[in-house]
Amino acid sequence: MRLLFITNSRIGDAVLSTGLLDNLIRRHPDARVTVACGPVAAPLFAGVPGLERIHELRKRPRAGHWRALWAACVGCRWDVVVDLRGSPIPWMLRAGRRLRPTVDGRAPIHRVRRIGSALGPAGLTDPPAPRLWTRAEDRAAAADALVRAGVAEGDSILALAPTANWIGKTWPADRFVAVARRLTAPDGPLPGARVAVFGAPSERPAAAPVLEALAGPGLIDLVGGMTLPVAAAALGRCALFVGNDSGLMHMAAAMGVRTVGLFGPSRDEHYAPWGVGGRVVRTPESYTTLFPPDLDPTRVGTLMGGLSVDTVVAAVTAPWEAEALSRHDPP
Repeated sequence: MRLLFITNSRIGDAVLSTGLLDNLIRRHPDARVTVACGPVAAPLFAGVPGLERIHELRKRPRAGHWRALWAACVGCRWDVVVDLRGSPIPWMLRAGRRLRPTVDGRAPIHRVRRIGSALGPAGLTDPPAPRLWTRAEDRAAAADALVRAGVAEGDSILALAPTANWIGKTWPADRFVAVARRLTAPDGPLPGARVAVFGAPSERPAAAPVLEALAGPGLIDLVGGMTLPVAAAALGRCALFVGNDSGLMHMAAAMGVRTVGLFGPSRDEHYAPWGVGGRVVRTPESYTTLFPPDLDPTRVGTLMGGLSVDTVVAAVTAPWEAEALSRHDPP
């Protein structure tokens, strides 16, 4: 059984698509899988069971990236082709089944439900949840990084992700610091917890104010130096995640971590962290207020100033639906 899975370029959207891929693999455990996605998201799929190939869709002029994908795939007969990008590729290949979402992307429903609609009505109402595949070497590398940071077995870890792909979505750094100190204080919900700061290598300047303010034996600096699967394994070791609307937020939720996503000029109805352990805290202002049609996103700073530290701490300390959240077993 040959499966071609065409998914998104951004990390967060790619994570949200993994539930559909997991569902198909579980239905067809003998599947030979090819994943096509953007190069940034590609490492997320390195541990997919039955993986034959990851085809990186590097944008080229005149749809050259789609022509390259067609050339790489046209020689095979595919049993299932999944296309989450709305491309013509499924109709240019020999395929037994062609799956794509049936719900318009502008509909006010979560992206996981929209992706699930590719499976029919049941996939819309009860969509498969995102999951990440970590290999033994990924988990070993994450464990080694935490040991080198002085983390002992049983230590509680608070994960922070103070960066995002757009400055407008980033909560002020000093508020991340204040939340970390309150949550890990002796009377906080995570007394004495270590604080792990996550981010991409390119995001180190943006994360620097948080790293500098929290510097000391309690800090675990995980900004850069990790592949996405290793970062996922490290996130899976954390007790709580607090971060901006970002790929890391979706990765934490997919790893079964209690995840508090901070929203303002982005749509939580589309991108809330998925699952019983996901929680949204947003600015008092709506998305449409913060992001009017005439906004020039290149000429703004943070638009998250209306979200207070007290509001975020209250969201963390409010009762959760599940006392313990399951983590995915490695395939």
